[in-house]
Amino acid sequence: MKSEKTIVDMQKEVDDYIGQFKEGYFSPLAMLARMSEELGELAREINHHYGEKPKKKTEDESTIEEELGDLLFVLTCFANEQGISLENAHNRVMKKFTTRDKDRWTKKEEA
Repeated sequence: MKSEKTIVDMQKEVDDYIGQFKEGYFSPLAMLARMSEELGELAREINHHYGEKPKKKTEDESTIEEELGDLLFVLTCFANEQGISLENAHNRVMKKFTTRDKDRWTKKEEA
């Protein structure tokens, strides 16, 4: 049975991968550009899947999952290069949503 990776596991796996190369992480500005590029590719896939713009027959087959994975990789690289724990970042944003924004949306009725 395959075990689930934690965010900490993913950050370490990416760091171990990048750490084997002399060049190391890209600069923060280069990574921001890469994130923007990957976000654009994700938007294109979503547009092909849900929008009115079907893929051309000459375009490579790609999936939303694949593009999300690419974006997650670059985001993880950015966090690692900046020394940011994505687990801590996630905990902080969830605290914000469960406190400040707790009454912003209509909750489902309990069964």
